[in-house]
Amino acid sequence: MKKLSEKMVYEGQWLSVHESVYETKKGEAITWESIRRKKSATGVVVLAQLMPSKRIVLIKQFRPAAHGYVLGLPAGLAFGDPAHALVELKEETGYTGTIVAVSPVLKTGSTVSNENGLIVSVHIDENDPANHNPQQHLEPGEDIEVCLVHKKDAVDFMKAEQAQGTHVSSSLWYLFGVALQ
Repeated sequence: MKKLSEKMVYEGQWLSVHESVYETKKGEAITWESIRRKKSATGVVVLAQLMPSKRIVLIKQFRPAAHGYVLGLPAGLAFGDPAHALVELKEETGYTGTIVAVSPVLKTGSTVSNENGLIVSVHIDENDPANHNPQQHLEPGEDIEVCLVHKKDAVDFMKAEQAQGTHVSSSLWYLFGVALQ
């Protein structure tokens, strides 16, 4: 594909919408719309596991774009710093942990956006007194419920949440509904 032109059609506080025209291999012009963050940022998705119970930390968060609650993993913008995963984990769940693995930079929404992200694996010592009564530190617009689930129960948990009207993030289904079956 060869880009022929691009123009910004909308710019908001955080995002902009662009219209790009590309030439296909057959010489046809096609138009694509995409969303971009105004400040280039690499996000973090936190795959946190309580140790020794091995329960996975999920969050149920209100997402205006979905018009409801979405079951997913703790996440946020990190500007390329994997250690920011621990900040997001603390804010959204109240837990503190230790990073045990970091993915390379991945594309997270390539069908409509230019976003990049890291998957950061974190272990949480549930015997640490700091994790006995975790307190969230949510931003004013955040509405997040913490859910602790054993891997073996994840599919049933996701189905039960969906039956109650909660949306399920595709990344959770990839992780628990497909890959681990």
